[in-house]
Amino acid sequence: MRIYSATDVGQKRKMNQDYVFASADPVGNLPNLFVVADGMGGHNAGDYASSHAVGIVVEEIREDADFNPVKVIRHAIESANTEIITQAQKDEKLRGMGTTMVAATIVGHYAYVANVGDSRLYVAGEQIQQITKDHSLVQEMVRMGELNAEEARNHPDKNIITRALGAERTVDVDFFDLKLEPGNVVLMCSDGLSNMVEDDRIGEIISDTDRDLQERGQALISEANRNGGKDNIAIVLIEPFANEVKKC
Repeated sequence: MRIYSATDVGQKRKMNQDYVFASADPVGNLPNLFVVADGMGGHNAGDYASSHAVGIVVEEIREDADFNPVKVIRHAIESANTEIITQAQKDEKLRGMGTTMVAATIVGHYAYVANVGDSRLYVAGEQIQQITKDHSLVQEMVRMGELNAEEARNHPDKNIITRALGAERTVDVDFFDLKLEPGNVVLMCSDGLSNMVEDDRIGEIISDTDRDLQERGQALISEANRNGGKDNIAIVLIEPFANEVKKC
């Protein structure tokens, strides 16, 4: 397995409220763990929300005795949601903070993915596929047939999300599982990438095996910034089977 992760403040924001965690080594009973969070809130609140939520998730997973990856990740995200709400109630400067989160672990040939908000997980093979479904006002309108994809990309309300950690006392987490194939590349990202770069172009960049994973990651960030860089950018790239020996 090869991994590369990075965040970038972008071209317009003064503060980076995106946060990533990427470990190819075991975390608790999970064989690996990858998390992207995109915080929201004034001043330092968004930065705190994303980093604190990811920290809680990692710590909860380390301490969880369960071996079911979905149960382990769900419990960790629920704990992070409760903690974010508690901290916001204690500190006026943190009032109203929240964060998106997409988390994943790869067990053998299968990826188990959790999602709250509009940070995404893609898998690229012969073509790129978005696995997660955005919890956003505009994507809800797309799913209901009220907007097409192009209208959604340019809609003025595209940054309004309908779920986040810290928004409600209980958090509704979506889960996805998928079988990975040799040659697949997994991308997790905040909307600072997906709003700035078309999916097809993202797929071209991350499937370019002439460049190593770090070069592809930096190319994604450069492309987002070249297209305006209107938000912070967070990425995690994973080549699940990169180090496996092919059988003759």
